[in-house]
Amino acid sequence: MEYKDYYKILGVPKNADDKAIKTAYRRLARKHHPDVSKGKESAARFQEVAEAYEVLSDAEKRKRYDTLGSDWQRYAEAGAGGRGPFDGSPYGRTEVRFEQGGEGFSDFFRTIFGDLGGARRPRGFREPQYVDLSDLMGGGGAERGGDVEVAIELSLEDAFTGVSRPLSLELDEPCPACGGSGHVNRKPCPQCHGGGWAKSRRNLEVKIPAGVETGSRIRVAGEGAGGAQGGGRGDIYLRITVRPDPRFERKGDDLYVTLPVAVHDAALGTEILVPTLKGQVSMKIPPETSSGRTFRLPGYGMPHLKGGGTGDEYVQVQLAIPSGLSPKERELYQGLKNLRTERTI
Repeated sequence: MEYKDYYKILGVPKNADDKAIKTAYRRLARKHHPDVSKGKESAARFQEVAEAYEVLSDAEKRKRYDTLGSDWQRYAEAGAGGRGPFDGSPYGRTEVRFEQGGEGFSDFFRTIFGDLGGARRPRGFREPQYVDLSDLMGGGGAERGGDVEVAIELSLEDAFTGVSRPLSLELDEPCPACGGSGHVNRKPCPQCHGGGWAKSRRNLEVKIPAGVETGSRIRVAGEGAGGAQGGGRGDIYLRITVRPDPRFERKGDDLYVTLPVAVHDAALGTEILVPTLKGQVSMKIPPETSSGRTFRLPGYGMPHLKGGGTGDEYVQVQLAIPSGLSPKERELYQGLKNLRTERTI
């Protein structure tokens, strides 16, 4: 008898919440229900799904299953003879009554939840039968649609100003013929063949606010996949990536730019044009500015995503050494060097 990984059977992580477990169960049960999908393989798969749901949807059964894990067989052997590792445990006696989940549970299930430690089946115990197709396909009433995540790539300018983007999404939507229930008049829907879902193209325009950065996740409420049985739509989540800009380096909401300044301008002082995301602005360079000195332009950075102002822009001066000097220029630079040497003697 092999260990059954109920989480893998339902396709959910071990930390999945009740909603995720229920959603996975309904999806797989619709797909493999004997009234929808014929054949021994689908019937066996349906039974596995039902058994997994029976355990993971019940807090006590799930707790016991998680505790035993792949060591279930060792505990079963230790429990033979009437007293086992569960005597006095928070799980109580090993006898568990259950009345739903499939045509009959596996020996693995019974070993843990029904016959562990040689316990007899309790009076009134009965093997469950197949649930009606309508219980899986609409019996739970309206269900909210799924969320959708979309990757969006922007330029730094778009992130600075905010932008609208068209989206065209192919979604699994409730079948228009059966509303997502999978059945019409208690028979499998002829359009979706009992699956309850159909592919749908959804076109819309989304607004991306100013100030987003790589890693930002923007929620667009109520625009995701449609819900079954009249349930509301899920949400769209925009996962933002901002492309690197060759001019600016971004750190948080501040921008950094490096500008070359001629040696003579840095020595004598000048006025230069600085690129910003608002356009070029004029900035004064005071005399005797050394290479690497940084100046701050308040309010020329990125807008704060949640409002309330903007970052700043920082301009770093980088001295530009001239090349291709003429004889006269060399003579002047040599004279300047001589003057500086004389002052230090």
